Amino acid sequence: MKDEIVHWGIIGAGSIAKKFATDLITIPNAKLYAIASRTLVKAKNFGETFQADVAYGDYKELVLDPNVDAVYIATPHSFHKEHTMLCLNHHIPVLCEKPFAMNLEEVEEMIQLARKKETLLMEAMWTIFLPHFRYALDLIDKQHFGALIKLEADFGFQPEYNERSRLFDKQLGGGSLLDIGIYPVFAALSSLGSPEHIEAKAEFFPTGVDSECDIQFHYKNALAKLKSTFKKETYTEAIFHCKDGIIKINGRFHEPSSISLIDHNGNKELKTFDNNTLGYSYEIEHFNQLIRQGKTESDIMTFEKSIQLISTLDKVRQCIGLEYK
Repeated sequence: MKDEIVHWGIIGAGSIAKKFATDLITIPNAKLYAIASRTLVKAKNFGETFQADVAYGDYKELVLDPNVDAVYIATPHSFHKEHTMLCLNHHIPVLCEKPFAMNLEEVEEMIQLARKKETLLMEAMWTIFLPHFRYALDLIDKQHFGALIKLEADFGFQPEYNERSRLFDKQLGGGSLLDIGIYPVFAALSSLGSPEHIEAKAEFFPTGVDSECDIQFHYKNALAKLKSTFKKETYTEAIFHCKDGIIKINGRFHEPSSISLIDHNGNKELKTFDNNTLGYSYEIEHFNQLIRQGKTESDIMTFEKSIQLISTLDKVRQCIGLEYK
């Protein structure tokens, strides 16, 4: 495709889809072509706001549109596999919102189908594409302050309790771990790799989903203390304690942010990064490039990373006794 316009379709018209569309319409040689929601009225309203060419009240109608070059899946977690498979079976490249699916078995099925259909598939873990996050990982990899010995990462906010909201609905994959705990977990995996041992405990809402989750990843020479919660606002920082200093991604660490470097003498340096979008533009531009190059897998957010992430989340869920039917 080279520099041809990538015509995007979005399945799901909720809050995350709106953020994605906000950034998508700022990107050269890409446009929001189609939006599909469970109701045509909602799809049309979304389409009018973000200048989509067409709106559908049925997901399959979007998938059958021959003008769609790529699809972003923004439906609740429990539908990710179903909607990904729908697109892949029609040879449409898929950028699927995190978590990729509900468990390792589902993720492996999605990847297997993508390989069979030779069609691009990627988990939309947007954080890994953000300049500040990549900068922090590079400093850790180069041991700017020596070896990493401890990570502290949290993510917490207090949504209004509503049993019908996807955040609290077990049938939709609700709970703090899969929705926001995935980010501290991803920070640990990205900087320290898979842990040797996991400890976790959680509290639960009456609906059966976790209201908060406290996790410890144990490594041979390091420790990661991670937390997710729907019970209170937290600083939402990622603090990497190294042998000779601290690399701190300031709140909110998973989205465009700044970095504080603190050496062993207490001297501080603030690193800032220019961002003209909400931050989703980086993963979108990467995905567009993969399409133009005819790739079927990202070299940054690889299948291996997605498998590592969902495998770890499965192990945490096992620790806290959280099962999804």
